[in-house]
Amino acid sequence: MAAPLRRVMVCAPEAAGWQQRENWGELGYQRAPDYSQARAQHEQLCNQLQSAGAEVITRDGAGLSLDAVYAHDPSFMTDRGAICLNMGKAARRGEPARHRQWYEQLGVPVIGEIRSPGTAEAGDMVWLDGATVLVGRGYRTNAAGIEQLRALLAPQGVEVIAAPLPHAAGPACCLHLMSLLSMLDERTLLVDLPWLAVETVQLLCQRGFRLVEIHAAERDTLACNVLALGEGRLLAIEENARTNQRLREAGFDVRTFAGGEIGINGGGGPTCLTRPILRG
Repeated sequence: MAAPLRRVMVCAPEAAGWQQRENWGELGYQRAPDYSQARAQHEQLCNQLQSAGAEVITRDGAGLSLDAVYAHDPSFMTDRGAICLNMGKAARRGEPARHRQWYEQLGVPVIGEIRSPGTAEAGDMVWLDGATVLVGRGYRTNAAGIEQLRALLAPQGVEVIAAPLPHAAGPACCLHLMSLLSMLDERTLLVDLPWLAVETVQLLCQRGFRLVEIHAAERDTLACNVLALGEGRLLAIEENARTNQRLREAGFDVRTFAGGEIGINGGGGPTCLTRPILRG
C-alpha cells in the first residue's frame, strides 16, 4: 500500500450523479453537495495523481448513489487480482458488481467475492506487509466477511488479522480502519492513536512500526486519511494543515488538494476517492 502508485481507478462526481444531489441526507453527508466545487476538487486530486506518475482511469457510476465517488471501498486488490466485496452500507450494495464489470473491461482478474451474510468494505483493509492484512471489524465489515476474506487469501499465503473498531457515532457513521490508520511507507503509519484498540496498537508496536499521530483537532476533517504515492510521497487534504506539517517533519513529501466538498462533506479522504490497481 506504500509502493509507487502506477495505475488507479476513480469515479468523478459527474459520473456519480453529484449534479442531482439526490438523497445526500440519507447517505450521511453534512450538507447538500456543491457540484461545481466538488468537480474542481476532484480534478485537483486527479492532477496530483497524474503528476506523481499514476495512470488515472475514470469510470462511470451512473445508477449508483453519490457514494460511488468513493471508489476504494467496493473491491480489494491482491497480487493475483481483485476481490469484489459486499458493502455494509445498504445504499452501496450495487457497487461491487459494477467494479467487477470495470475489472473485466480492464483485463484485471477477479479472484472471488464476499457474499451475505458477510459484509466487507475495503476501507477496513490494510496490507501491513505482503503477507499480512489487518481488517477492521465493525459496522461495515463483520466477522463473517472477515472469515470469507481469510479463506480467499489463504491460497496466497496471506494472514488476515481482525482489528476491533470502536462504536464511535454508531452504525450510521462511516468509521473504517483506514479512518484511524494509514500506511505511509513500509515501516511508518499515520494513526489516530486514542481511537485504536489496545490489541491493535500492541500488534503494530510488536511489528516495529513507527507511529505518527494526527493532530486531534483534525480528526473530524479526516486527517488520518492519507494516500501513499510511493517513495516518501503522500497525498493529503489541504485543510488538515497541522497534521500535514507533522508528516513533513517526519520526513515525508506531502502534496495536497482541497477536499472540503468532495471529501470531508461525504466522509471520504484521498484513499476513499481512489482504487489503486497497480503499485510497484
